[in-house]
Amino acid sequence: MKRFWIGFLAGLLLPVVLLTIVLAMFQLGLYWRARVPDQATLVVELSGEFPELPGPVLPFPLDDAARRATLRNFWELFDRAAKDPRVRAVLLEIGSLDVGWGRLQELAWGIDKLRRANKSVVAYLRVPGARQYYLACGAGQVYMSPESWLDLKGLRAELVYLADGLRKLGVQVELERAGRYKDAGDMFTRNTISPETRETMDAILDELYGDLVRRIAKGRGMPEDKVRQLLDQGPFLAQQAARERLVDGLLYPDQVEDRLRQQLGQERLRKVFSGDYLRATAKRPRRPHRVAFLVAQGTILPGEEDDWTGHRLLFSDTFRRWVDEIRDDQKIEAVLLRIDSPGGDAVASDEILRALKQLRARKPLVISMSDTAASGGYYIAMTGDPIVAYPGTVTGSIGVLYGKLTLRGLYEKLGMRKVILKRGQFADIDSDYEPLSEKAREKLREGVNRSYQAFLEKVAEGRKTKIEQVRQYAEGRVWLGSQAARHRLVDVVGGIDAALAKVRELARIPPDEPIVLIPYPPRRPLLDILENILASQWSWLRWGLKGESLGSLLGALRPGPWALMPWSIEFH
Repeated sequence: MKRFWIGFLAGLLLPVVLLTIVLAMFQLGLYWRARVPDQATLVVELSGEFPELPGPVLPFPLDDAARRATLRNFWELFDRAAKDPRVRAVLLEIGSLDVGWGRLQELAWGIDKLRRANKSVVAYLRVPGARQYYLACGAGQVYMSPESWLDLKGLRAELVYLADGLRKLGVQVELERAGRYKDAGDMFTRNTISPETRETMDAILDELYGDLVRRIAKGRGMPEDKVRQLLDQGPFLAQQAARERLVDGLLYPDQVEDRLRQQLGQERLRKVFSGDYLRATAKRPRRPHRVAFLVAQGTILPGEEDDWTGHRLLFSDTFRRWVDEIRDDQKIEAVLLRIDSPGGDAVASDEILRALKQLRARKPLVISMSDTAASGGYYIAMTGDPIVAYPGTVTGSIGVLYGKLTLRGLYEKLGMRKVILKRGQFADIDSDYEPLSEKAREKLREGVNRSYQAFLEKVAEGRKTKIEQVRQYAEGRVWLGSQAARHRLVDVVGGIDAALAKVRELARIPPDEPIVLIPYPPRRPLLDILENILASQWSWLRWGLKGESLGSLLGALRPGPWALMPWSIEFH
């Protein structure tokens, strides 16, 4: 019997061991093949969303694809290639992009760094829009497919208002806010744009449109007035784009490579792909300075993260645990905090800010803003440390609101009624059936105003100024990074390079000594995530079987003060 069980277990384990060996050999083979030839052409595919946080650790053959998809990986790629004498040219294959203006500018500055290092940079576009063309304008040569078209026609903002539709459904959204520009609930309570929102959006569009015009003008060697005229004529067929000198030629991918090969004087293009290049150049320097690269990404909520939410939500308890780990790690010399958040729960934001203040008491801290660091995302940056933002970072929105859904009309349309029995004057203040009374509204207004005052105080303390000075640029007003710098809401306009320069300054790291960025939170094994998801499925199932009311389902908009961005921005 003993032999039977030994044989049985061996039969189970042997395939697993063999598979692990095969996968390990496959991965080692990838690393052995990763080499950079002299006079190399680095081929870089730029597509996707370039998240701040990496995905889970996948099985060996798939792991590299997940690892290099972050914005930081592409920053490292461009930085290494610019300094590498073996890299003579860079071929950018620019596809579909899902990024905000901040990340777009980081990628564009990486391309500019290659040009300053005298690399030959060629961009190839298939069906480009404004974002793709914005990147391509940093290249020395720009080509596109002969049967493609250039969807370049400027920028627009579209704002949706649902008040009339919700009224027909019997749904009422009740809001209390602090700040004239804190218009996060306007899409539910208005049927058109407010003067304050129009003022903010016009200022943002003017700033971004000017940035687009300047980059095209510089990259294509045109006067800015000429670029503005061209944008009024777009979009362009491929032949029109070539005629207007927006591209240098209409070629297929193999023709682009042939032309580049001829320009380099090579019989065969010596290509190295970005994944191989990152592996081949991933040597850790001797005795580097360790800097934590701490990412705060997503809408801010209280509590612990579960594995259903991914990286779109930022939970205060989970984040504070990572902060504590960094604070207690004596090998970490400084911290670069990377924020990409529209804000969220006011109390959770305050808990995160406290944890970061405790961290900065131990280690030098620099804050780098990504696409968005607004409302609660701006609040958590108020540690008193240097703040670096892109010109296109969406930030500010210093304001607070409270909102709830009143669904009585919808219930009645569905033939449903609620009977509320209460003890206490305000016991039904957050009920989805009873609208707010005037006294209840006054009660909420008192809380919202107190939270707003606390927000102003934290900003004044963090920015080392007076509340009256902060109040001028608060009121829930959203700013771009370039505008925020003019109002002293941020310190430096720049990206990861500028933030690291500040880290070196505060941590007294000499410019010639290497830095290694340690990512937080670290990547998690896929099996660990799947195990946690399976463990939590039963609680989700029980929640669904309890027969929660429609009001509870819509109660994802849970009551409480929120420091949240008024809207999200997508660029078309």
